[in-house]
Amino acid sequence: MRDPRIEGLAKVLTQYSVEIQPGQVCEIAATTAAEPLVKAIYEAVLDAGGHPIVNLAVNGQQASFFERASDAQIGWISPAEQWVVENADARIRILSETNTKELSGVAPEKQQILQRARRDLIKRMMERSAEGELRWNVTMFPTDAYAAGASMSQSSFEDFLYRACLVDQPDPVAAWRRAAEETNRLADWMEGKEEVVIEGPGTSLKLNVAGRYFKPADGKYNMPDGEFFTGPVEDSAEGEITFHLPATYQGREVSGVRFRFEGGKVVDATAERGEDFLTSVLDTDEGARFLGELGIGTNFGISEGTGEILLDEKIGGTVHLAVGASYPETGGVNESAVHWDMICDLRRGGSITVDGEVLQRDGKFAV
Repeated sequence: MRDPRIEGLAKVLTQYSVEIQPGQVCEIAATTAAEPLVKAIYEAVLDAGGHPIVNLAVNGQQASFFERASDAQIGWISPAEQWVVENADARIRILSETNTKELSGVAPEKQQILQRARRDLIKRMMERSAEGELRWNVTMFPTDAYAAGASMSQSSFEDFLYRACLVDQPDPVAAWRRAAEETNRLADWMEGKEEVVIEGPGTSLKLNVAGRYFKPADGKYNMPDGEFFTGPVEDSAEGEITFHLPATYQGREVSGVRFRFEGGKVVDATAERGEDFLTSVLDTDEGARFLGELGIGTNFGISEGTGEILLDEKIGGTVHLAVGASYPETGGVNESAVHWDMICDLRRGGSITVDGEVLQRDGKFAV
């Protein structure tokens, strides 16, 4: 018997997040480990009158790819994925790895080839998203690997994840509409503001957001969700910031990251662990050393780090920055094959001040 919370998540994703309408095409991408959720979403898309396309990867597929593929094969873009990016109405990606460290031994140079090859594809997807032509959502299926990474039992992690997705509620769709009201309120408060100052241990950073748009992340693009974000003015970042939670990119983890910015650019980057990899990603292209996103978490139901950015960047009381590509709908114009989020935990003591008014202090909103 399928967990009823899986049915609830499929309902939220198709009825609320990407809002499938009759005749619309929806890609569902996952590994075989997420089969119960894939089937539930597949059925929900059909029930809505849509056309589901299932894209499944087998366990270990990514590792085999990087181990065996030539540079030319790594840089090849599948016509099927190109078609989806250009034509699909919706995409639902389910994070469902059974080994979150399987790419840790892959040479960074190979991963950079892939990122550079996919740059135009990512740009096109963001353009269609900004124009309202493509709706997408990234969610998660609770595999043993994610539970282990969060230092939880499998059942505890399932409860944690489904609670964060609000699918433990009697009406999850209605619950997300209520949660969206607060996130939208905070995003609206930020509109028209200019200077953002982030202060905390090892952190004193000034950003400009004049003319940029703050977007509420209210379950439409991620599930679980809970943040509001924008693309800072590209040359505005000045100062330094320390990121307290480990950050994973392309299957590799770095921790103890600290950036120093001048004229918007990362001019010094250090890490307690994984510094060489961090540097290699920042050198992927010119845009990789500039900020593409400033996000502020609002989901206080996610109270601790799990090692998964989908969850950790939503933690209420944290702020995150992403180096690399901007989301065009925010007004950001930074282009890069990279988009890597890193988290600064202000619950440890810190503040966010906007145009001289305290937005948040010690992880609690003051407005």
